[in-house]
Amino acid sequence: MEAYKIEFIKFLEDAGVLKFGDFTAKSGRKIPYFINAGDIKTGDQIARLGEFYARAYMEKVGSKRTVLYGPAYKGISIAVSTAVALSKQGLDVPFFFNRKEAKDHGEGGVFVGYVPKAGEEVVIVEDVITAGTAIRESMAILSNLEGVKVAATFIMVDRKEKGKTDKGAMEEVRDEFGFPVYSVVDVYDIIEYLEQDPKNAENVQRIRDYLAVNGAK
Repeated sequence: MEAYKIEFIKFLEDAGVLKFGDFTAKSGRKIPYFINAGDIKTGDQIARLGEFYARAYMEKVGSKRTVLYGPAYKGISIAVSTAVALSKQGLDVPFFFNRKEAKDHGEGGVFVGYVPKAGEEVVIVEDVITAGTAIRESMAILSNLEGVKVAATFIMVDRKEKGKTDKGAMEEVRDEFGFPVYSVVDVYDIIEYLEQDPKNAENVQRIRDYLAVNGAK
């Protein structure tokens, strides 16, 4: 496994973003591990997270200027930190996010920040995808922007789970909407990382058992 993947998983674990136990995903599935960007709590942590996303962006998109979209609420800080990290690499990209409820006073509207114009491309930055539910919600919101195209989505972890069918959720999103979903690491990277320490054996087995039922075919 590449060194940066080990560094990223250790970062997630040390920051309390990667947890093990019994959780319920947005999809309703009962899951043995959880990735929660809401547990990023300090300036240093969010800066480092943005750097990992910026690295993935530069590897997959290059120096092309797009508009970053961070879905409320967890995606907001990811979009901001990624934009800052990219600016330090010489790529100044605008960003925006949505309100959970449209504002009916002041400037109004559902979006905060830069509002993309027709012909511009948007990159969605999220924490994870389980069954693709959150991405479909984002696409419903972004569909209000006429002439704007979503070019890609970046997430922390590909959970390698099936979506509505036996296909992987990320593959379903690509097939349904026509853009790729990129992840910094996937669940099998996490398993490989955990297997380096025998004390993680129980968590590894629980994740493997879960994937045997919910993993993409």
